[in-house]
Amino acid sequence: MEIGIFNETEEEIKELETIEELMKYALKEENIEKAEFNIIIIDNERIRKINKEYRNIDRETDVISFALEDAKDFVYDDFRLLGDIYISLDKVKEQSELYGHSFLRELAFLSVHGLLHLLGYDHMKKEDEEVMFKKQDEILDGFGIKR
Repeated sequence: MEIGIFNETEEEIKELETIEELMKYALKEENIEKAEFNIIIIDNERIRKINKEYRNIDRETDVISFALEDAKDFVYDDFRLLGDIYISLDKVKEQSELYGHSFLRELAFLSVHGLLHLLGYDHMKKEDEEVMFKKQDEILDGFGIKR
């Protein structure tokens, strides 16, 4: 299992070791033994540019996932190359205050949310949203990160 976590901001984020352990736990819960993906922590300015370029939405967002398995030419036999998750550090801070929970809880939530997108989960339809959000809660609760 290869999980790259890159902090491309100027701020120190002490919770990243916990996030790496959470991602390993989440993959185990999904019965995935061999996978590679990255989490890249960036600021609002950069995530806004990515959102505009790839989704044609000119505003900040909290998390964007680029699933390589969506392109069928990226399938390997011996491991899964999942893709990249971009998370806005500014949004993590803002939303943790807004929702009244810890910085770690928000960073963990966005990391799990992004990973589930890489694994093919979505929330475009109500029934898919229910499945994905239940899975998020199960992973976070099981790892010990409660609301």
